[in-house]
Amino acid sequence: MAVERTLSIIKPDGVAKNLIGDINRRFESSGLSIIATRMMQLDAREAERFYEVHKERPFYRDLVRYMTSGPVLVQVLEGDDAIALNRDIMGATNPADAAPGTIRADHAESIEQNVVHGSDAADTARREVAFFFDEKQIFSRPAQATRHDDR
Repeated sequence: MAVERTLSIIKPDGVAKNLIGDINRRFESSGLSIIATRMMQLDAREAERFYEVHKERPFYRDLVRYMTSGPVLVQVLEGDDAIALNRDIMGATNPADAAPGTIRADHAESIEQNVVHGSDAADTARREVAFFFDEKQIFSRPAQATRHDDR
């Protein structure tokens, strides 16, 4: 298994519903480490640039409006096969298709308001992480944490 990084966004509906703790508990209990985090309010220009890949799709304007409707929590997750693992934890984009026990099955209201975003591939993850974070803002977890006892 390869150690990977992936971007996670807890979207405005997830923040508004106070789901940050529950979502992060799911990540960490599944073996992912949160190695960077940032609460922010996206403006229209940032949301448009981030979701530019969807510019020609009919839902693009609604997506930009939704992502600027409230604060989001942007995070970098790291772990073995982090991209696939994060997508498994999130569940299908459409909560009606999401497996029981996934974030979207438990908390999303619709395909439009589906609580979380996660990178879908390694190249996407690199681009998305770099969109929000400089490398100096990311703190990888040591391979094996050591405990210092000063007694």
